[in-house]
Amino acid sequence: MKSETIEKPLIAEEILASLQVKIQEEKQVIVHCCFPASPLMGNLVRVWKSTFLVDDRLGHKSPLIHAENITFFPYWTQIPPGKDYWFTLVFSGLPKECRTFDLREMISSGENGFLVENIRRNSTDIYRIRIH
Repeated sequence: MKSETIEKPLIAEEILASLQVKIQEEKQVIVHCCFPASPLMGNLVRVWKSTFLVDDRLGHKSPLIHAENITFFPYWTQIPPGKDYWFTLVFSGLPKECRTFDLREMISSGENGFLVENIRRNSTDIYRIRIH
């Protein structure tokens, strides 16, 4: 049996550059959030679709595109007493130049939303944060 050598195809530099832009556009940021419950009584938690990762320095906002283990406004997720509650938020990608960002829940009704400031960017774009 004769073995054949398969050559790697040549791809034009312009096409490679355009694909790299598409890869950057498709990146996502995963934020695992811990919401500490009260030791005496349970809490209620929910997330608003108006939650973003914000880099003020670059003027960039990455919108929330998916949430796991938490309900969206107007519904509530009940947390048992004394238990830290974990949920996951998935956002569209951050710009390559972003070094730090905030998680901001922007609620128009004046309620206090989630706010975690100065999250340091890492190479995986997967984070574990504590909501206060």
